[in-house]
Amino acid sequence: MTVVLEVEGLAKTFHMHHLGQQLHPFADVSFTLDRGEFLLLRGPNGVGKSTLLRTIYRSYLPEAGRVTFHSRHGAVDLARAADVDVTLLRRDEIGFVTQFLNARPRVAAEEIVAEPLRRIGRPADEALDEARRWLGEFGVKRDLWRAYPTTFSGGEQQKVNLARALILPQRLLLLDEPTASLDAGARAALVRRLADLKSHGVAMIGVFHHPGDVEHLIDRTIDLKPKELADVAV
Repeated sequence: MTVVLEVEGLAKTFHMHHLGQQLHPFADVSFTLDRGEFLLLRGPNGVGKSTLLRTIYRSYLPEAGRVTFHSRHGAVDLARAADVDVTLLRRDEIGFVTQFLNARPRVAAEEIVAEPLRRIGRPADEALDEARRWLGEFGVKRDLWRAYPTTFSGGEQQKVNLARALILPQRLLLLDEPTASLDAGARAALVRRLADLKSHGVAMIGVFHHPGDVEHLIDRTIDLKPKELADVAV
């Protein structure tokens, strides 16, 4: 089977009780995603692109619909799966890249990047060497590798974030504005890495600040349309 993800009738609603309103970012979203396919989400600001990614990742629970992920161990509906199963899938098969790094205090950049490799059993020295290679690839200066990312600029933090998220190929990769804080060199490095992952069968869904950077990787586009606030009884 080449299908990695099946999204059927997905909808999300935010209940804003203090306003007596509901916000409907998207409704009845359906699509499939195959192995090695790159899907671009497009639409104006506030239309729910990032919310859709977070709902697929199960940071948000959907209002309706199914998100069937074909894992290495079988099909799993991410909308209804147990938290422990979602956690295991995030560790081994589903990656998420955002423009924000939530770095732990007093942990070196190279240690943060090496962690996914150590979790799957790579020797510590080997994991560190690979982490340093990717930090260099994304343009993080060598004298920052042992420093704490909490002290870095936003752009440098994002480079660490990318190195960590992309060091270990996943079955499904969700990308939320990964180029927003990057300079041209780091953006080019990211595109090279995404092209390599795509060639190895990683399925990807992305929202991009500079969609032209990945134009040659895009197989399909989904256009999300804005929805209005709906009043509810209070």
